Amino acid sequence: MARKPMMAGNWKMNNTIPEAVVLTQEISNRLKYEWEKVDVVLCVPYTALKPVLTVLEYDKVEAKVASQNVFWEEKGAFTGEVSVGMIKGVGCKYSVVGHSERREMFGETDETVNKKAKALVAAGLGAIVCVGESLEVRDAGTTLDFVCAQVKAAFAGLSVPEAQKCVVAYEPVWAIGTGRTATPEQAEEVCAAIRAALAAQFDAATAEGMRILYGGSMNPGNVDMLLAQEDIDGGLVGGASLEAPSFVQLVQACLK
Repeated sequence: MARKPMMAGNWKMNNTIPEAVVLTQEISNRLKYEWEKVDVVLCVPYTALKPVLTVLEYDKVEAKVASQNVFWEEKGAFTGEVSVGMIKGVGCKYSVVGHSERREMFGETDETVNKKAKALVAAGLGAIVCVGESLEVRDAGTTLDFVCAQVKAAFAGLSVPEAQKCVVAYEPVWAIGTGRTATPEQAEEVCAAIRAALAAQFDAATAEGMRILYGGSMNPGNVDMLLAQEDIDGGLVGGASLEAPSFVQLVQACLK
């Protein structure tokens, strides 16, 4: 089954509204191709969601906008949180859940990742579910067991149609923002194990149709080797998404 590539740019806590508008316009201006061949997703801070979407809509660019996090309750006394309904109302099609920075710095757990994924798919949105291991786990030789356990927990209780709305992003924690990158063979080994875990949890056809992204310091210098791997369907990109030329190179690599 041919899976449609996805390139998602995770801006993290970067870009004021004016900066976000300028970057989005630069990306829009540089992407001159048939948009239907690849899904481009901009994962931007809450404050920039509407301005970024406005630029894309004005330029008639078929890119999608995602939040970087979301809360699972519909409403209530949850100061500082943003609900699925709120991001859907803005125009988001996805939200990132379980990013390693959220897990490490803000106490995100497998249980909360599952709650967020369930809330997103119940509202008709997709979850970009992040999984990945620390250097300690990799050095211990338990990477595959650890990552597959994260996948199983994240998708617990989801139906096949709900799972099909989601994307998995494998991000080796030791490679995020460090300039270090898993070799294509290392990345493929884990992504293939993720697909096998999805097949065991759902079925082979469902797993074969779901997209798995690589999220550890992907850049224009290594993107072709990573995308050449059978089970890597795109990227969840941090630093390289903050400059239009480099992000556009990554998007265009999906079309080769």
